[in-house]
Amino acid sequence: MENVLIRPVERRDHPLLEEFLYQAIFVPEGGGPPAREIIRRPEIYVYIDGFGSDAGDLGVVAETKDGEVVGAAWTRVISAFGHLDDDTPELAVSTLPGWRGRGIGGLMMERLFIMLRGAGWRRTSLSVQKDNPAVRFYTRLGYTVTGERPDGAGHEDYLMIRELC
Repeated sequence: MENVLIRPVERRDHPLLEEFLYQAIFVPEGGGPPAREIIRRPEIYVYIDGFGSDAGDLGVVAETKDGEVVGAAWTRVISAFGHLDDDTPELAVSTLPGWRGRGIGGLMMERLFIMLRGAGWRRTSLSVQKDNPAVRFYTRLGYTVTGERPDGAGHEDYLMIRELC
């Protein structure tokens, strides 16, 4: 793996979460990227606002040997698109465009699953648009579809859960 280190999120990484939140937004093929201001919408910004202040705020980053952070995966217990209940942290994950398809996302998530289990969490949830190819990625990592929901922007999302025990 191209000398990429997966390490826990540190306080110095918190400002980087804005970029990774933006990169986590699914853009269908042929569609243009949304304006960067989209992450400031309250229903989106909740994924990073005040990160590190609650027990469910756990995360990892992928860092190159040169110190560049190229990916992030994190969880929060928030009332957002993939909210199941207050005992289930919701997961977000993304890598920078030039680093996708190299296995970094899976490595980050496996490390994050270990951290979540160590902190006593029993499962994690996420929301993903039905037509997002990432559905297959999440399924390979053990997530199962447990429901469907509208996302508020005219898309249908899957609610997916992965048991950690």
